[in-house]
Amino acid sequence: MGWWLSVAVAVTFVWLGMVLAISFMEAPLKFRAPGITVPLGLGIGRLVFHALNGCELVLAAVLAVSTVAGGPGAPASAATAVAIAVLLAQLALVRPRLTRRSDAVLAGADVPRSRAHLAYLALELVKVLALVAGGVLLLA
Repeated sequence: MGWWLSVAVAVTFVWLGMVLAISFMEAPLKFRAPGITVPLGLGIGRLVFHALNGCELVLAAVLAVSTVAGGPGAPASAATAVAIAVLLAQLALVRPRLTRRSDAVLAGADVPRSRAHLAYLALELVKVLALVAGGVLLLA
């Protein structure tokens, strides 16, 4: 395995670990902590996901460059491209809706539950599967 593919593998699994830890562990658990109100949880969540998404963008860029430079083959390239495309869809299509809703909640508005969270979660699952597949295929 060449240097670029080693970088691609490392970045893929670091990205996967971050998504699993934040989206599937921290996010749901924070609302179960004593004293955490919905506005407080939303404020924390916005901060955490802003940081996560910033890191994801950097990792996605490094993954794209290292995958192109390493030339791992079509299946691995396709899986990593799916993960990157899902991230971009989350940021461009879903996050703005979530931000508008959390802005309203933080301003004290009584708004209905959001389906955008379900869309974000569905995309997170696709991203996780793409990262797992990409990481395994990069190792092959």
